[in-house]
Amino acid sequence: MPQWLVPTSADAASGPARKRRTLLLAVALFALIGYFDYAYFDVSLGLLYILPVVIAATVCGRLEVAAVALLCAAFRHLFIPVVSPMEGALRFLLAFAAYLGGGLMVVEMARNRRLAEAHAEELEAETKLRTEAQEHLRQLAESSPAAIFTADERGMLLTYNRAAVEMFGMDDRSPSGGVANAGDFLPVLRDALKPETRAPGLRTAAQCRGRRDNGEPFIAQVWFSVYESPAGRRLAAIAVDSSEDVREREERNLRHVLDNNRIIAGAVSHEIRNVCGAISMVYSNLQRDRSRYGVLESAEDFRALGSLVEGLNKIASSDLQARVKRTITPVVLAEVLDDIRVVVEPPWTEADGAVRWIVPNGLPPVFVDPFGLTQAMLNLAQNSLRAVQNRDVKELTIEVRRDGRHVAVSVSDSGPGIKNPANLFEPFQRASEQTGLGLYVSRALLRSFGGDLKYEPEQGRCRFVAYLLTASGLGAAASPSAAASPMGETTK
Repeated sequence: MPQWLVPTSADAASGPARKRRTLLLAVALFALIGYFDYAYFDVSLGLLYILPVVIAATVCGRLEVAAVALLCAAFRHLFIPVVSPMEGALRFLLAFAAYLGGGLMVVEMARNRRLAEAHAEELEAETKLRTEAQEHLRQLAESSPAAIFTADERGMLLTYNRAAVEMFGMDDRSPSGGVANAGDFLPVLRDALKPETRAPGLRTAAQCRGRRDNGEPFIAQVWFSVYESPAGRRLAAIAVDSSEDVREREERNLRHVLDNNRIIAGAVSHEIRNVCGAISMVYSNLQRDRSRYGVLESAEDFRALGSLVEGLNKIASSDLQARVKRTITPVVLAEVLDDIRVVVEPPWTEADGAVRWIVPNGLPPVFVDPFGLTQAMLNLAQNSLRAVQNRDVKELTIEVRRDGRHVAVSVSDSGPGIKNPANLFEPFQRASEQTGLGLYVSRALLRSFGGDLKYEPEQGRCRFVAYLLTASGLGAAASPSAAASPMGETTK
């Protein structure tokens, strides 16, 4: 059937006007066929009467098509000679059935065409909406400051946004030109996808230590879920680099430690002032009444002065170290240093400096309080950063080595060094830019779990070494809380 005979949805939208035009065309064609059928009576044109029926069927319903088919069958019957009434009736019925069948077929074709076009338009609209939604989600993911990515059941990254590329330190395709595995960057995801632990519908959050493609550690807050897809098990995750928050928290903790020790030192100073006041009063008495005493050493005030001086020495030499009994278990030093690296490196990077880490493999476990070591290392790194502010080379080197029953963590910078290290660890240093308690508190923190902090001169550099007691060095029966300073009191 010619394509123009089947109406489209656009034709149907034109309404009654098109229907009138189509019916006028059917009537005109019917009249033309009837005229030629009448003029050439000896030639039957009965087959052509189906054309008006087909044309009318494109815009009419079933009853209307039946009426047109009946009219066309009657006209055909008028111009066909018949032998008997039975033959005429049979020919009439056959013609009517043929015209009606053709018309109804066109009615169904037009109806199916309109339904198909309406369905196609609906699918096109849904596809457009889906495409817009996908584009919005893509823009949302790409513009998000959080890393958004998916992985298969082996942990291989399937999709990821720009923030994930920056967080993991990989190129636009994959890290190091190879296949990217989410577990290499965030080990907690590798554990979540293990066959014995993974479960469909798993949804959880975790704060964990990650590692970029170049080996740099970072702290991440991760929200992830495991779900089933037609292609297999999948993992979807959102991760945020919280290294800056951890660094700010540790710096805030250090300030709190220094503030608390400043309060303690203030109390000590108050007691010292009280003793000094008493000494001053005794001395005034001696000055006023010295003519009474024949031998000054035998005077009660003089003996009291000696006692006060002894008390003053005890107060002045008291350590700020907390001697609280506590149990410290051995820890893996490399993991603690990873956390320290996250805290220490950003300020040096912002100041266009460099931090070099020399950490060998196979270090033994050490007795250390991670919080105390972090605070001490942070204080040393901040002191070094202030010392190199005006230097052409801004470099901090942190080197770890085995030293007998200790592990030595060396912190050296490219600063000018310390001219007078004799009283370096005494509190309230006059030349200090801060409170003058930083090194004093740092050494006290290390000594609280059996370690020590020493200044070791080095040509052209400033170098401090933190000594940490190993588990084998302390022995199974000893307690690090009882060890005040394993390296002795040679450094002040």
